[in-house]
Amino acid sequence: MKILIEKLVFGGQGLGRLPDGRVIFVWNALPGEEVEVQILKSKKGHVEGVATQIYTASPDRVEPLDPHFLSTGPWEVLAWEKENEWKQAIAKETYTKIGNLLVENQIPIVSDPETQYGYRNKMEFSFAELPDGTTSLAFFERGQKNRTPATGSALANPVINQTAQVVLSWINKEKIPTRSLKSLIVRSTQHGVHGPQTIAALFVKDTLEFDSYPPLETPLSGFHLFYSTHKSPASVPTELLYSAGDAYLTETVLDTPLRFGLLGFFQVNVSVFEKAVAEISRFVDPQTPLVDFYSGVGAISLPLSKNRVHATLVDNNQEAIELAEQNIKNNNLSSCRATCLPAEQMTEVITRDSLIILDPPRAGLHQKVTQALLQKTPPRIVYLSCDIATQARDMRLLSEQYTVTHLSLYNFFPRTPHIEGLAVLDRI
Repeated sequence: MKILIEKLVFGGQGLGRLPDGRVIFVWNALPGEEVEVQILKSKKGHVEGVATQIYTASPDRVEPLDPHFLSTGPWEVLAWEKENEWKQAIAKETYTKIGNLLVENQIPIVSDPETQYGYRNKMEFSFAELPDGTTSLAFFERGQKNRTPATGSALANPVINQTAQVVLSWINKEKIPTRSLKSLIVRSTQHGVHGPQTIAALFVKDTLEFDSYPPLETPLSGFHLFYSTHKSPASVPTELLYSAGDAYLTETVLDTPLRFGLLGFFQVNVSVFEKAVAEISRFVDPQTPLVDFYSGVGAISLPLSKNRVHATLVDNNQEAIELAEQNIKNNNLSSCRATCLPAEQMTEVITRDSLIILDPPRAGLHQKVTQALLQKTPPRIVYLSCDIATQARDMRLLSEQYTVTHLSLYNFFPRTPHIEGLAVLDRI
C-alpha cells in the first residue's frame, strides 16, 4: 500500500491518509515521502504501520547509524538540523490544542549537537537466540513482539555497550538458555567523579546460581542478578540472587555530586539536563522555601539548594529518597529534607509562600496535587515535563489561577521524537 506522508506528529510517526479517509501513522516515514507501508495495527479511527520501502525520499532523510534504529532511535533517519524544527512545531501544536495556550512564536529549544549520539546513561536490552544457538543482545521491534539482534546502541554511552558485551560473553560462557533471560539494564556515569563507570542488572526467569560471574573490571563496578517472575514486566525484580560491587553511581550535576541507583529514575542525558537546571535557577529565589515534588534523588533541587533557606523533597520511591538523604548529607545541605510519600499524600507542604518544582512521570500531575495548587496558590510553579501532552493538560487546569510566563523545550533524547518541556507558571 502506497501512502503519501504529510507531516510528523506527536509520538514521532509520519501522518498519511488511507483511501477510506482514515489517518495512518507510519514509522520510518518523513514528510513529503511516498512509502510502502506494512500495517501493524488497525483500529476503528486510525491505522498504524511502518514504511518498508521509500519510493520518493525526502531531502531530509539520512542514513541511520543503528540497523535497529526503529527500536531505539526512530528519528535517526531525520537530518539533525530538521529534528529540532519538527520538535518545535509538534510542541507548539500540542500546547495549543491541549493546553489552550496562545503560542504565537516558535518555542526555543535547547540541545547539544555534540551529543547527538552516545548520550544515554541507561539502556535496557532484551535477548534473542541466534541460528548457532548462542544468545545475542536484542531490542524489540517497534510496535511488535519480535526481537532484533543487536551489538549495542549508537545512542548509548560507549561504556554501556562495552559492559553489555561483557555480560553477554558471560551468559554464553555459562550457556544460560535464552528462554531463561528477561532483560539487562546497564547504567553509566557521564560526568562521574571517578571517571566512566557502569553498573548492570540481569533479570532471569529462573532461580539460577553459578560458580562464576562477570568480572568487576573497569568500567563495570557492580553486577546484580535478579530473579523476575514471568508474571511481572521484564525489569521488575522478585528476588535478588547475587550481588557484587556497587549498586549505585555518582554523577555530577552543576558541581553537585549525586548518587543514583541501579533501578530508580535518573535523567538520561546529563549534559542537556544540566542546561535545564541552570535555566530553572533563573526562576528560583534562594530565600523562598522550595517544594520539589517527584524529586527522585534530588537532581533538580539539590544543585539549587546551596544557601537556600529551606527545601522539601517528596518522592514515592524508597530507594530514591534514601539516596536523596545521602546526597543531602554528602553535600552538607542541612536546609533540605526528603520524605518518601506520593505527592498527593504530601500536599500539606504546599503553602502560599513556597515555590513549587514539578518533574512528574508521563502521567503528569495527580488530581489532588492540581487541586492543592489551585487552593493554596503558591506564587510560582516550575514544571519540567517528560510528556508535553500531559503537561499541557495540567497547565490548562492550572490556568484558573496561573499564567504561563516562560516556556522552553529541551532535546534530552536526540535522534528520537521525545520532547521535554519547561514551563514557569506565575500566580495571577
